[in-house]
Amino acid sequence: MDKKGTFLFFMAQIPSLVELLQAGAHFGHQTSHWHPKMKPFIFGERSGIHIIHLEETQKALGHALSFLKSVTARGGLVLFVGTKRQAQETVKKYADECGMPFVNERWLGGTLTNFGQIKNTIKELKTLKDQRDKGELRKYTKREQLMIQRRIEEMEGKLGGIATLERVPDVLFIYDVRNEKTALEEAKSIGIKVVAVCDSNVNPQDVDYVIPGNDDAVKAIALFARLAAEAIKEGTAEAARTKAATATKEVAKTN
Repeated sequence: MDKKGTFLFFMAQIPSLVELLQAGAHFGHQTSHWHPKMKPFIFGERSGIHIIHLEETQKALGHALSFLKSVTARGGLVLFVGTKRQAQETVKKYADECGMPFVNERWLGGTLTNFGQIKNTIKELKTLKDQRDKGELRKYTKREQLMIQRRIEEMEGKLGGIATLERVPDVLFIYDVRNEKTALEEAKSIGIKVVAVCDSNVNPQDVDYVIPGNDDAVKAIALFARLAAEAIKEGTAEAARTKAATATKEVAKTN
């Protein structure tokens, strides 16, 4: 963030118009299915399909990526959310790449608003896995061991990419706010910031950082996810440098 309080653009990261076009980021939905609040981000229409204004997409990416970097530079957590079929693999890939949690199967109601219960489940899963890995389950009968293993698999299936989440995330990065309506509502109810790719058919009102773009095309989803992961990695690297510098100063004070 600069001295005027506006987020600096990382233009080196922002894709060109050609790159956005090649990814199909400009294709919206049928004009009959649009949402009026997306009007500022729509360039026009072609053959009954809205065309997204990619220069607006570039500007929005600049703000969103700067925000993601600033949050993670302070040690913040970003939760990737994309459960639609064409987003699932991409969400996992890039969340793993930048070391962030993700939801790519089904959003568990209360993930944010009832995190205490989610945290208890995560703790139980960790305890059972630790016991299994240390061979401590051998004290149980084979039937009991089988039941415990099934319980582990059940919890892993439910928790998925949030199995290591230790606290409520600072930001949600959502790929389709219509599809992830519950996640958006939970985030807004407890004041968590939301960055989201918004297609021409969505209401962007509750999104803090709107990235106008195609939220259905695999190439576009991958492009936006990669950019987010890169910004997050820059932020976490900056956080690590700051932590190391602080530790060095503390050591110097004691000598």
